[in-house]
Amino acid sequence: MRALLPLLILLALPPIAAAAAPTSYRLDPEQSLVKFTYTMSGKPGTGTMPITRADLVLDFDTVARSTANVTLDASGTKTNYLFAADALKGASVLDTADFPTISFVSRKVAPAPGGATIQGEVTIRGVTRPMVLDAQIYRREGSTADDLSRLSVRLTGQIKRSEFGADGYPDLVGDIVKLDILARLESRN
Repeated sequence: MRALLPLLILLALPPIAAAAAPTSYRLDPEQSLVKFTYTMSGKPGTGTMPITRADLVLDFDTVARSTANVTLDASGTKTNYLFAADALKGASVLDTADFPTISFVSRKVAPAPGGATIQGEVTIRGVTRPMVLDAQIYRREGSTADDLSRLSVRLTGQIKRSEFGADGYPDLVGDIVKLDILARLESRN
């Protein structure tokens, strides 16, 4: 993939006709994934969670008008340790029986070096807290320089699971969960 120019640089370029207005994108759920890392007994663990829905609008002329509303399938969580996935979905962590989804809604999007910063709210186990994600946007491989119809967005951030009441197994599992999200998008226009 070739990196798109940072959003800040895009704002300084002459307007591209295809990007003159906010553009709605649909998510390709088969090629999009939330990866997370955590520590268990001091060793790194990894997992994935499917994205079930994403309403995304990107505005390359006025980045602040960009929005994201995303839902994850917490009950579809997988980890590199077989037993850890069941524990993670259990009542003392994600409690997917009562809270099968996790949601994120953006509240502010701002240009940042190398991409954008997205401030929003994440809801886990029915508890909503602020969250900041760093975003990088890339054109898909094989795209022309002015083609913004197919994009890849990489988002990174972290949460403290204890802030959401997902504090089971504190002697075994660390509180910080790092996120690395890949969203493959196609323009609806």
